[in-house]
Amino acid sequence: MKIKALIIVLFTSLSAIISCNDPYIFSLEIPKKVVLNDVITVKLFEKNKKKFEKIIFYVNGKEIASNNNSAKIDTKILGVGKHAINAVVFFDGKTKKKNGFIEVFANKKPTIYSYKIINTYPHDTSSYTQGLEYYKGFLYETTGRRGESRLRKVALKTGEVIQEIALDKKYFGEGMTIVNDKIIWLTWEAEKGFVYDLNTFKLIKEFRYKKSKEGWGLTQNENALIKSDGTNKIWFLDKETQEELNYIQAYTYDRAVDNLNELEVINGKLYANKYQKNTLVIIDLKTGMAEGLVDLRGLEKEMRKTQDLVEQDEVLNGIAFDKENNRMFVTGKKWGKLFEIELIAQ
Repeated sequence: MKIKALIIVLFTSLSAIISCNDPYIFSLEIPKKVVLNDVITVKLFEKNKKKFEKIIFYVNGKEIASNNNSAKIDTKILGVGKHAINAVVFFDGKTKKKNGFIEVFANKKPTIYSYKIINTYPHDTSSYTQGLEYYKGFLYETTGRRGESRLRKVALKTGEVIQEIALDKKYFGEGMTIVNDKIIWLTWEAEKGFVYDLNTFKLIKEFRYKKSKEGWGLTQNENALIKSDGTNKIWFLDKETQEELNYIQAYTYDRAVDNLNELEVINGKLYANKYQKNTLVIIDLKTGMAEGLVDLRGLEKEMRKTQDLVEQDEVLNGIAFDKENNRMFVTGKKWGKLFEIELIAQ
């Protein structure tokens, strides 16, 4: 007890000495509750009312306009999620930095959707589905697990595997998408992806991703590849070089939405499987706001009528969209059925 008391005394004394030698004490004031489209004000105060030369504010590492000791931030530009706030103060030929963050939530609750089954098609029960895409009348699918990861071209109506290659056994295959007659395929933990020729399935090149670390789902819009990494972050990659450019964060009105897995862009919105929840999240690609939640738990019950789902991870995963005919398909890991469904807003 005497040693503990001595440590407390020494720490208190040291703090006092530091305070005396550094009379400038700054406090960063940030609003506690922030929702999308709010315009907020952050302020930096010098507690001892000492003069300083200037303050520069930064949001996510980028300088923003300020007025003396305050700055306004338009959250509509930032989108939802956590954003770093930094203030650098200049005084007496020195600088001091104060760090903080804001957490921006969606400004409304997501729309809840149920579904109607339109058609049912066969699906290979050995397919641990990771990526799924509809392209020119066929399904293209990537499967996971080391030693079992495969790229397949599949006939929709029969489930017949028309073309197939296996990934090196050291890799765990993940999501895929098709760009300019090339198939882009992610791996899970290897920080590596592969590009294949669409027609021959021959390997063209490899690429790395280091900012997002893991590969989960992959899709695209007109401007970029869109990648999930198992968190609430959605990454945008250059279509030609596969370089990671930036990201948004998926949030509802009260929390981050993580474990985002297989992806598909449908009518300009991002649809994402939430891993192990049999739920789809509909995400705005500009702001990251979760605009909708699709409850597909009933599909698992439908599967169990004809198939024993014995493993915990045999869950919903796989979204494909036939844009020409406005058809949406979903399936699951090792599910024996692929469902064409229509969403119904509640």
